[in-house]
Amino acid sequence: MFLTISTTGTPERPATDLGFLLHKHPDNAQRFSTSHGTAHVLYPEATVERCTAALLLEVDPVALVRRGKGKGRGGAADAALAQYVNDRPYAASSLLSVAMSTVFKSALRGVCNARPERAAAPMPLRIEVPALPARGGADLVHKLFGPLGWDSVSAEPVALDEQFPEWGDSRYVRLVLEGELRLADALRQLYVLLPVLDDAKHYWVAPDEVDKLLRAGEGWLAEHPEQKLITSRYLSRRWGLTRQAMEALELVRLAEADDSEVEEIDNAVDETTDTEEKPVPLAVQRRTAIVEALRAAGAGRVLDLGCGQGQLVHELLKDVRFTEIVGVDVSVRALTIAARRLRIERMGERQADRVQLMQGSLAYTDKRLKGYDAAVLSEVIEHLDLPRLPALEYAVFGSARPRTVLVTTPNVEYNVRWETLPAGHVRHGDHRFEWTREEFRAWADEVAGRHGYDVEFVPVGPDDPEVGPPTQMAVFTMVADDGKTDNHNKPTAKEAKAA
Repeated sequence: MFLTISTTGTPERPATDLGFLLHKHPDNAQRFSTSHGTAHVLYPEATVERCTAALLLEVDPVALVRRGKGKGRGGAADAALAQYVNDRPYAASSLLSVAMSTVFKSALRGVCNARPERAAAPMPLRIEVPALPARGGADLVHKLFGPLGWDSVSAEPVALDEQFPEWGDSRYVRLVLEGELRLADALRQLYVLLPVLDDAKHYWVAPDEVDKLLRAGEGWLAEHPEQKLITSRYLSRRWGLTRQAMEALELVRLAEADDSEVEEIDNAVDETTDTEEKPVPLAVQRRTAIVEALRAAGAGRVLDLGCGQGQLVHELLKDVRFTEIVGVDVSVRALTIAARRLRIERMGERQADRVQLMQGSLAYTDKRLKGYDAAVLSEVIEHLDLPRLPALEYAVFGSARPRTVLVTTPNVEYNVRWETLPAGHVRHGDHRFEWTREEFRAWADEVAGRHGYDVEFVPVGPDDPEVGPPTQMAVFTMVADDGKTDNHNKPTAKEAKAA
């Protein structure tokens, strides 16, 4: 089982930097033990102009059978001979993916302290897999790798027997990928798509495979046209896990959607007013309104659900009254950007103790979210398909149950005030809906009634007498058992963590 990664370079940016990115020195041939054999990393060539790293995996078929307990493709028991005589030692599969995750662990995460600028930037790559099972043929290979930014995707069918061409082609292809990508992105694509093309895994697919898929698919899987096929095959057609992953990927799209359209409209809110002062962007007005509502509610421990790149978290950190701020997002990429923006690694100990970023899906209940004073859903709900809203509603109002919940969403009636927004269009391409004031109030009243909250509505931005404000905010306040508003704090941070 064989994989090569090649790059080219110049004296200023030598190709041998590949060794730094892979954390494997070109002068050394290294061996690594895996659960099913031995992985070797070596460099057939390593010059300033060109460098190639090779990963060779020697699979022990006996160990494979013993660890796999006699299970073959699709989970069915193979014939006795087929357990030991098969393509596993030679053709790329989930075995090679697991070896990659072991040998190139840091490279998959894009971590390279010695050459951080190289790890963060695209580089010329040529990746070759001589024998790749392709259940779906060369066409499927192109469908999977074609949308991922490669300049060239070659999937040359391998003949059953070169001496007898009339026998036709086998189900294997020789894969060659060429283009300029970040090394980490290329490795993550291979990690996911090798077992997808093989359409089998050598190990039992447990629920934690969903998290592995989301991490490896970050930045590309949520928008991939073959997302459903990739997810289904990667999770060995376990429909419960596939459904869970698909729902999470939908929320990834929410977090990773380009907000430029929204910011452009936000910045244009007061362009038509007769003022010489620079207009305050709607995004800033929205954060200001949220912070004021949280102060009025006396909240100290706050959840920012769907925190994105951490703009609101950054604002809350400026006020010492907010003693604990937790940003939650389904996108690891968004959380990474948020951590950089907040400069968490450079914070003093006292400041760092006030903030936490964690990955999570708002479509599922999460015991980590219980016990907080307040939760914020700022410009989140409109990114979800309407049938998904009940799941989010229960996760926040039914399970987490913070004392105060703030929800902001666009007011579609105000859209007519923007000349640059075509009639009938929503403010952002990823918005699944935009509600009128009446529709938002009806939804909020129903949610409050179902879960024991009072709700009031606050305009955000200029409140137009005809069409209302550009953003509408609902402030939900929990009602105590005696029918009065609950103004008592929920459990402390220590109590919540113990729970």
